Amino acid sequence: MKNIVITGTSRGIGFEMVKLFAEKGFSVLALSRNEQPVEALNLAHVKSMSCDLSKEEDLKAASAYISSEWKQVDVLINNAGAFINKPFEEITSVEFQELYSTNVLGVIALTQKLLPFMKRESHVVNISTMGGVQGSVKFPGLSAYSSSKAAVITLTELLAEEYKEKGPAFNVLALGAVQTEMFEAAFPGMQAPLSAKEMAEYIVDFSLNGNKYYNGKLLQVSNSTP
Repeated sequence: MKNIVITGTSRGIGFEMVKLFAEKGFSVLALSRNEQPVEALNLAHVKSMSCDLSKEEDLKAASAYISSEWKQVDVLINNAGAFINKPFEEITSVEFQELYSTNVLGVIALTQKLLPFMKRESHVVNISTMGGVQGSVKFPGLSAYSSSKAAVITLTELLAEEYKEKGPAFNVLALGAVQTEMFEAAFPGMQAPLSAKEMAEYIVDFSLNGNKYYNGKLLQVSNSTP
């Protein structure tokens, strides 16, 4: 039985991934500021914890749970993401800092906390966006969000290089349009080609098998623009 940690599990893709991993019989630690949606599912081998990635005490609590209950992490999916759609001149420095705190610093902090529990065969999957990929179509209003997700891409490549001898593997998925609350906020009225469950199925499979074929790689998971 593998041990899976997922962030951003209260809705959308993260919520669907929790259910899919549980169906496969894996142990799941679901981390989100709102732990109640996953808790209400009452799934076997699933622990839902309230976790603000910017708070050291919450990160310590997650680490303590793993240390006492699991001892090992096989897959970490850094899926949590803050979002803002606002003209650049109107975004405050506080809004930029808060978004980066979750989208970049939160990924860094949680990964650092969990690395001691990972083996060479473990896999860290970071979730980015097509808007963070150089040369992809860019959209106004997403300067904070897309630039933060671009930072996650480069971070993934650097960590894969640093840990290539001892593991774990690090890969990053740049997602295209998926019908989630975040997508609806970014592109009101637009219909995405994939549902949250469909994308969750892809990420679940990749997290379990992708590190056999990839390390330090950016994979563009998109069949549309955006």
